[in-house]
Amino acid sequence: MATPRSEPKHRSEPKQERARRTKVHILRSAAELFAERGYATVTLQDVAERAEMTKGAVYFHYTNKEALAVAVVQEHYARWPEILKGAEGTHEQPFDTLTAVLETVTKAFAKDIVVQAGARLQIERALIDAELPEPYVGWEEYLTRLIAEARDAGQLRAGVEPRAAARVLVSAFFGMQHISDVLSRRKDLDERYEELRTVLLEGLRG
Repeated sequence: MATPRSEPKHRSEPKQERARRTKVHILRSAAELFAERGYATVTLQDVAERAEMTKGAVYFHYTNKEALAVAVVQEHYARWPEILKGAEGTHEQPFDTLTAVLETVTKAFAKDIVVQAGARLQIERALIDAELPEPYVGWEEYLTRLIAEARDAGQLRAGVEPRAAARVLVSAFFGMQHISDVLSRRKDLDERYEELRTVLLEGLRG
């Protein structure tokens, strides 16, 4: 099995760990390409070249491009629990937790290539001949809980229903990051988030 040329093979390293590291390296290389170019134009040969590996080595771990796309999307979702756990922290007020979560998610979309790639692949899911995790639903459930906690603490504007607010926030947030990606490769994401926070999020505060 070939290994990345940039990472010399260490004979003392267990074979299983070598394989794991190689697979992670391939996945990140694919994520970079999917985030940059989208699903349609990327080939396994492109991934092999980006990873500085042979095409056969990539095939050993991922039998086709669909399998790579699914793996990237799955890794995208696998990262959120730890990211969100850190974001929730120990804020005194529920609305502060909601704000901190959205700020942290914005930073992840700005900096994490796997998060970026997973989001783009979900948008392009019609092009991928494989079953991907259902998008957005988990976010609606999660934000509904946070907004309901803010309501119970008397911090939500009167008349606002938590689930409806969560649906609007999810639509606005993911639309925001997608537009930022298309128009500026997310260079203006922080600016767009500040607009969302001022206009929409603060509009929910009671």
